[in-house]
Amino acid sequence: MTVAARDPAEPLVEAHGLTKLYPVETGFLAKKRSLLSAVEDVDLAIFRGETLGLVGESGSGKSTVARLLLRLEEPTRGEVRYEGRSINALPSRELRRLRRKIQIVFQDPFSSMNPRHAVGQIVGEGIQTRGPERAKRLGEILDLVGLPRAVVDRYPHEFSGGQRQRIAIARALAVDPEFLVLDEPVSALDVSIQSKILNLLHDLKKHLSLTYLFISHDLSVVKHISDRVAVMYLGHLMELAPKRKLFANPLHPYTQTLLSAVPAVGKRESDGRIPLTGEIPTPIDIPVRCRFVTRCFRPVEQSWHEVPPWKEAEQAHFVRCFNYAPLSQVLAR
Repeated sequence: MTVAARDPAEPLVEAHGLTKLYPVETGFLAKKRSLLSAVEDVDLAIFRGETLGLVGESGSGKSTVARLLLRLEEPTRGEVRYEGRSINALPSRELRRLRRKIQIVFQDPFSSMNPRHAVGQIVGEGIQTRGPERAKRLGEILDLVGLPRAVVDRYPHEFSGGQRQRIAIARALAVDPEFLVLDEPVSALDVSIQSKILNLLHDLKKHLSLTYLFISHDLSVVKHISDRVAVMYLGHLMELAPKRKLFANPLHPYTQTLLSAVPAVGKRESDGRIPLTGEIPTPIDIPVRCRFVTRCFRPVEQSWHEVPPWKEAEQAHFVRCFNYAPLSQVLAR
């Protein structure tokens, strides 16, 4: 497979003001129409050849961002651009062509496969060539993901979780994509299998010049594979920085809380641990305020009445907070 040279400084995928609100009915007797805020005002750029890790608790909006970037869902407002071109209003034919460039790998590959189709059908459905060339290409893709070519006649239920994930990755690669969204691709696997899949993804990215959006709730996994890391909470991006910056000295209280809970060899449970307490807010009809303020360990009055702006606090280090501070200062207090 040959890959044309690309400018790594050029964003491949961009989101500007990306927002997804779902109308819901609340109340038991007197029904009230409300809005559930899944994602709101997300600004994001993913550069060619990088892996952007997107991390946050369940319900933070990570998977919704992925579906909006792929236009599997339509945004309430905001814009997604691919190679500098807006995809919001692409006609169906052009959208189908675009979707050959962008693919998604899900957490549970078994649920996304037709159990009545053999591996050859599952992986081969995206291959455009026919006859001997198709069989040759199918074999090459299986080689890339570390599966023997003899599996083409076997069915999904015959494989382990790690093997199924390799099949899912192979299916995504069959259309020669540029951009892969990896939505919790190793969270359902044993730790030993996780490392093998992560190493496979790393090798594929290098060999095929791929770009990844890697979604996970596991900071250790994100640290292993990502170049930059974005942190989400209740639909808002809270922090985004190069991996080394974010893990060495996070600025946002939420990121600091998450990182303080990551276990490490020789680390006692109480060493530098910042407890995450306070009320967990609902995403329905969220008040105009910082979304983390009810659980923040250093809130300021302004946070209860205004939404903090998304700003570049340091070079290439973005944060949404009125009272951000380096972790070294926080632990020294």
